[in-house]
Amino acid sequence: MNLDQVEKIAEAVLYEGYMLYPYRPSSVKNQQRWNFGVLYPPAYCALQAGVEPSSMQTECLLKAQSPSRLTVKVRFLQIVQRSVGRLRGTATEASEVAEQDIELVHRLVVAGRAYQPWQEAVEQVICCEEVDLAATASRPFTFPEDRSVEYLRDERGVIAGVLVRERKAINGSLEIRSKQCLDDIAKVTVQVQNLTRWDPDKRSDTAARDAILLQSLVSAHTLLGTESGEFLSLLEPPAGFEDLVAQCQNIGTWPVLATDAADAVLSSPIILYDHPQIAPESAGNLFDSTEIDEILSLRILTLTEEEKREMRQSDDRTRGILERTENMPEEQFMKLHGVLRGLTAVKEEMR
Repeated sequence: MNLDQVEKIAEAVLYEGYMLYPYRPSSVKNQQRWNFGVLYPPAYCALQAGVEPSSMQTECLLKAQSPSRLTVKVRFLQIVQRSVGRLRGTATEASEVAEQDIELVHRLVVAGRAYQPWQEAVEQVICCEEVDLAATASRPFTFPEDRSVEYLRDERGVIAGVLVRERKAINGSLEIRSKQCLDDIAKVTVQVQNLTRWDPDKRSDTAARDAILLQSLVSAHTLLGTESGEFLSLLEPPAGFEDLVAQCQNIGTWPVLATDAADAVLSSPIILYDHPQIAPESAGNLFDSTEIDEILSLRILTLTEEEKREMRQSDDRTRGILERTENMPEEQFMKLHGVLRGLTAVKEEMR
């Protein structure tokens, strides 16, 4: 079992829709992002009449001749709110800056670089190793709130502004249990819940949505791995196991076999097939929910210099997309322009 290999596939799922072309804070499209696999606080879900989920559940079948142990990882993005502040007055040392000296603004230019508010993200992982299937494993988790300040200095070295990054606290639980169905077949259930306390927000719909995402698990998905068994495909179950597969209840997630050895499962909010792979022609993740490498790469190159400047200044991942695309050799572009795989012979039509 090599979950590191599976995580390369999961990486694309984790950031699906995290950023959208044209990757600029000023773009209208990026003012309302589409996030997959979001687990909201229960109180918020109650107000939405159950339309939005606070939990997800994965159920799959594990075949093992002897007592087997699992490794379970839950991964998600925690949204970080980045604000921009202008300094009233001047200061040369951080100790000279007081909270009342900072005025939040929508745009600030310091030393020739423009800064704007933006939502960044931090990867979070809850990992349970050597899980004994003979017992139920329950693990609460907490990611505490956090606030950091980055000071922006002008050409003279004077502090002219700040970037403030804030994370809200997130609380939840991970439960792993199993049920023996046959002598060598166990149904494994993994349930993830967001248990964060939330108070109704009276701001505008857009502002309220942005605020609730700070207390949500975004792009949540689960990885399961075993050293002494194999998972059964839920998409193409072996003969005789169709009824057991039909009894698996997956809520808000879609488990598929992630390795050729069937010793790992990727359960994500995005529909995949067994044994998903990253296309070898792809030079890197574009973080767009309708990711088509060639089209997006060409569109990036058509951005104006001002748009590229803003894209470069958004965050490290966005800047990486621009730099990778601008430096992509012509032969790499040609590889993106259509590939044929899995050709099979066509039977000659009977006459």
